[in-house]
Amino acid sequence: MKKTILTGLRPTGNLHLGHYFGAGQNWCKLQGDYDFYLEIADVQALTDNFDNPDKVRRNVFEMTADLLAIGLDPNKIHFFVQSKIPEIAELTVFYSNLVTVARLQRNPTVKSEIA
Repeated sequence: MKKTILTGLRPTGNLHLGHYFGAGQNWCKLQGDYDFYLEIADVQALTDNFDNPDKVRRNVFEMTADLLAIGLDPNKIHFFVQSKIPEIAELTVFYSNLVTVARLQRNPTVKSEIA
């Protein structure tokens, strides 16, 4: 049984060399050896671009094209767009009732964004 990778990107702008060398290159190497899921997190991108949802929508297509261009194979990776999976929103509502502000503040990712 293959191990699973779940990762994603927020379509807030164009991909650049940092994306390729920071993640994309490794994804290309790993894509055949894992059950690989890559989320295009368009709902999360709206937190920074709430005034320009059309930009986010365009970036979903551009980012997907860029990811394919660097060698990610749709036969080996399950690409999905966050807003197209209603269960993600449903689970978000459920889990938001379970996670307290204090618990969030202890999360390293949240801590760094608050600072």
